[in-house]
Amino acid sequence: MSNLILLFLCLFLGFFLRKTKLFPENGHLALNAFVINISLSALSLYFIPKIVLNFQVVFPVMVPWLNIVLAFLFFSFLGRKMKWPKTLIGALILCAGFGNTSFVGIPVIQSLYGESGLKTVMLVDQPGSFVALSTLGIIFANFYSGGKSSFSDILKKILKFPPFIAFSAAVFLNLVNIEVPFFIDDVFAKLGATTVPLALVSLGSQLQWQKLDRDAKPLFWGLLFKLILFPALIFVLYFFIFNQRGEIIEIAFLESAMAPMITAAIMASTHKLEPKLCNLMVGIGIPLSLLTLTFWYIILKMSGLLVI
Repeated sequence: MSNLILLFLCLFLGFFLRKTKLFPENGHLALNAFVINISLSALSLYFIPKIVLNFQVVFPVMVPWLNIVLAFLFFSFLGRKMKWPKTLIGALILCAGFGNTSFVGIPVIQSLYGESGLKTVMLVDQPGSFVALSTLGIIFANFYSGGKSSFSDILKKILKFPPFIAFSAAVFLNLVNIEVPFFIDDVFAKLGATTVPLALVSLGSQLQWQKLDRDAKPLFWGLLFKLILFPALIFVLYFFIFNQRGEIIEIAFLESAMAPMITAAIMASTHKLEPKLCNLMVGIGIPLSLLTLTFWYIILKMSGLLVI
């Protein structure tokens, strides 16, 4: 209950601080930079060395990759049928193809599964969401905007990204079975604990709604795919076709149902891929996802697949 109160309180505080102008206009950029570069790196270094590596860890890692590939196939086909411009198709692929696996995912999963669930979130977020966004995301953004990025540019961006460096170090510690000294591990835990409140305040400060006009139909299809169709596919694929069970699979499924990723929307906007639609996908998608996530959680519970 305390985690749920924290979730809504921090969202409200972010919204309130922006509305009352007690928060700098672009204050969320500083919060985002700290969360992404420091807090998430600390979480990786705290949780990843403790993960028991087995076959099931493949499933959370694959969620973001399946998300962007299926979004590309879905909106490429739908865009041709609807005669949408190339920029609109690109915006939907990026905004519906990546989930908010950290800023929304971490507080939601922590409220449901406690700290143990964050191990799985790190698998979805680091080798999943981040690497997929830094590779396929950039490729699609460049293609649909007419820009170009070389393979070496993409590779340099990945290798220099602090969370990726931290994730790689954490995986190494896990593989060679090196135990991190308690006093250092405790520092990682305390830095990682800043992720949820800072991410939620940042999210709350960015929530805004704009008037719908010609964006209504693509917005509907984008949110339908991200919040309903893709999670439904993962539900059937993971629980029934692959016949997987357990906490890792449940969290992987719930992460598939997260709202559109803010970073992906920013990437699309900076490439001039329908900035207004991108803002609507995030601004409406995040609060709406709290309802759809509740729906999917109830489905899990009613189907008897929930282990918690």
